[in-house]
Amino acid sequence: MLVNVKFFKKIFSFMSFLLITTSLLANEKDQIVTHLKSLNSLEFTFDQLINEKAEKGSCLLEFPGKLKCNYFDDKRKELVINDKRLAITQKRYNKTYHYPISKSPFLNILYKDKLLEIVYSGELEVTDQIIKLIYFGDNKITIFFDKKNLDLKGWKIKDQYNNNINFSLKIVAKNDVFKKGTFKVPEIN
Repeated sequence: MLVNVKFFKKIFSFMSFLLITTSLLANEKDQIVTHLKSLNSLEFTFDQLINEKAEKGSCLLEFPGKLKCNYFDDKRKELVINDKRLAITQKRYNKTYHYPISKSPFLNILYKDKLLEIVYSGELEVTDQIIKLIYFGDNKITIFFDKKNLDLKGWKIKDQYNNNINFSLKIVAKNDVFKKGTFKVPEIN
């Protein structure tokens, strides 16, 4: 009988551990959701690695679906996304290129409802400093949040052209109001 009591104590301890762990992970997801719902816009600097090519710059993001990034490169590249339209302008050459983004995994980041879906549905991994959410939708996407303040830290995606994109960011400001026309997509030249 003593063996049965020890066995049940072990089972009970293990089940308690699982319930507490599951509850903590659910709590972190809820905290991230609350934090994201409070955001209307972000200003941030970034480091981007696309298939071994490193780029740096700064961006303005306004929910839903608006992004403007200026790259710190010799072409003085500017990327603008608005209403599912994407334009990249190389200011040095005065050339603008338009691309469809209807299948782009960027849409998962630019629309808060999609981002919240990733948080709700994603697999959660927590380390000392980072909360990592892995989502398997049309494309695999991994999103990183700072564990202390729940700020978005970056993401890893594979784009529609099969490029591996690692994007890390540092938030400069939250919930700023941007001037009208900030996210105007340039015309084709």
